[in-house]
Amino acid sequence: MTNEFNARQNQKNIIQLRELLKELPTFLETFFRGISDITSVRTRVAYAYDLKLFFNFILENKYPDAVDVRDLKLNVLEEISPEDIEQYMEYLSYYIYIGACRTEDRQNGEHGKSRKLAALRTMYSYYHKKRKIEKNPSELVNFPKIHQKNIIRLEVNEVALLLDEVDGGEKLTVHQQKFHKIIRSRDLAIVTLLLGTGMRVSECVGVNVTDLDFDINGVRITRKGGNESIVYFGGEVETALRGYLCQREKITPTQGHDDALFLSLQRKRITTRAVQNLVKKYARLATPLKTITPHKLRSTFGTNLYAESKDIYLVADALGHSDVNTTKRHYAQIEDSHRREVVKYIKLREED
Repeated sequence: MTNEFNARQNQKNIIQLRELLKELPTFLETFFRGISDITSVRTRVAYAYDLKLFFNFILENKYPDAVDVRDLKLNVLEEISPEDIEQYMEYLSYYIYIGACRTEDRQNGEHGKSRKLAALRTMYSYYHKKRKIEKNPSELVNFPKIHQKNIIRLEVNEVALLLDEVDGGEKLTVHQQKFHKIIRSRDLAIVTLLLGTGMRVSECVGVNVTDLDFDINGVRITRKGGNESIVYFGGEVETALRGYLCQREKITPTQGHDDALFLSLQRKRITTRAVQNLVKKYARLATPLKTITPHKLRSTFGTNLYAESKDIYLVADALGHSDVNTTKRHYAQIEDSHRREVVKYIKLREED
């Protein structure tokens, strides 16, 4: 059975994509149709935003006499040089975004630039394979070097401190403590579920009450990409979920949100932003020297699972990574520390 929440999100993304296409060169409509069976709607929306930024840059810097970005024709792809793309990549380091409601400074680091270049390469590759263009200048532009960062995660004692803060709320302000009495069991269930399963925050907010199965201690989630999966949890997660469900049964959800497991104070399905904010709120009090987000809770789960199992394929499956190389890149530091440990067991000469 398709999760209605995710179905509605897909519908919103489809509408959003159609609106974005109105601000892109018309020839890109064939590109987005062509990749519709191999990408999620969410991915295509991300491509549309990135390509919109690129073509607006090209319009302003290469074709200043053009009136509208939609007037650009397919042959523009071959008129764009690798140097034009490199200039665009440099532009991404810092630029001023002028929106309908506000103007703001924007910056892109290594990952942001890599993602935007990947969108360009996907577009160029599509038209090149279709023999609509002969040249692919995007292939001649190097991806930025990605510097590996240390994995920020919680140590065992820090996990306990975080859960204690969510449970007790002693360090919250007087005003926050008033609300904490109402949302304590919900927040504890959310943080415990994230820590105990490693699921993404988007997967967490999409969970319905009917997705829980305490006979197997599992929860059905919709992974990034749309695939459904069963994630299993332990006793601590079960206790936190059952505690919240006792309170959840007393709440009458707002119409249209009846199935949602986690509800906001407005009795609507909680949003990803709300979960991000509540995690940051408690983490600032429990571990002030670390910036902890829901994704860092996911990293905590992944590193703990890998430390116990030494099985990178198990970690990849538990985190829902479609490519184990993604997992290897993220947890290479831990693998390296394990390899270093091996030398302690290697003896080349007997000691006297």
